[in-house]
Amino acid sequence: MGTVFWLLLFAIAITAGWLIRRNLRQWAARQRAEEARFADFMAGTAAAKSKAAEPAPPLAAGAAPAASSPQATDGLAQQKMLFEAAHKAGEAGEAVIAVQLYGRLLARYPATAFADQARAEAAALKKRLVKT
Repeated sequence: MGTVFWLLLFAIAITAGWLIRRNLRQWAARQRAEEARFADFMAGTAAAKSKAAEPAPPLAAGAAPAASSPQATDGLAQQKMLFEAAHKAGEAGEAVIAVQLYGRLLARYPATAFADQARAEAAALKKRLVKT
């Protein structure tokens, strides 16, 4: 009976060691993958910043900038994203965050199509904050 107990104990110890070793290897693989994703992200961010830092080509005399330029589209997408994030934060009861996002939207894009609605919603949220 004593031999069976020691064999069982030995098998449990070997199994535990194998599980620990396997989990540590998986964790290390996930860490390496995470670091690779982060490095790719940082490289992409650096490339985008250097591309944005390049001066725009000069316009010919009398030429107007294209309305469908990627920068105009990105600006509209960013405006919409800020507005939607602020609106959802207000709906979720996070009035302070919503007011900050509306303020950021209006500071970055004062002539946005969302300006009137953003000002109205920010004022309503500020009134709600004062009451509480």
